Amino acid sequence: MPMNYAYTAIPEEEIPRASSPAFQHLLDTYASETNKVISVWREFSPDEMPFRPHPRSSSVEEIMKHQLLSERRFFGEFLGTPEPTPEAILPASRQPEDYARRMHGLARARLSFLAQQDERWWLEEVPFFDVIRQRIWIFWRRVLHTAHHRTQLTVYLRLLNKNVPSTYGPTADVTWKGADPTTSVEAAGRS
Repeated sequence: MPMNYAYTAIPEEEIPRASSPAFQHLLDTYASETNKVISVWREFSPDEMPFRPHPRSSSVEEIMKHQLLSERRFFGEFLGTPEPTPEAILPASRQPEDYARRMHGLARARLSFLAQQDERWWLEEVPFFDVIRQRIWIFWRRVLHTAHHRTQLTVYLRLLNKNVPSTYGPTADVTWKGADPTTSVEAAGRS
């Protein structure tokens, strides 16, 4: 069953082919996660950028800023991808659409670099903060980190009574014919 997304920043046909087919899923996943983040970011209006549900929570803009900067660090420092300087990461205009465009551009460049890497590169152990990990492990850690922050912002959307876009399937706001979410014991038992 195809997923229904209102917006796709990086269409499937634009995802580069991995030099080693065993690693294509990494490129596909990174493009998919980037698309999901951008879809969530595009739901915010400029006047909602300062919103935070609690005084100790990060604002919408702080989460977007952190996403761009921390991705740059993960990819540049830990994975070794060519990255712009930290000062060049954030968009000049700090609006949701500008953050989304910036994330899109950074992701496309990373995809091109990652597509060229072979098994040796992905499995090489490199420093990650104060430990040593394989690049593939660091990559998946980044994907999980990104999903965490995207989820924060989907909660913010709900608190703001805004549309929550589909990321892994139907939501309370987005569904389609043939969607079959697992919300019952019966559904969980289907094989």
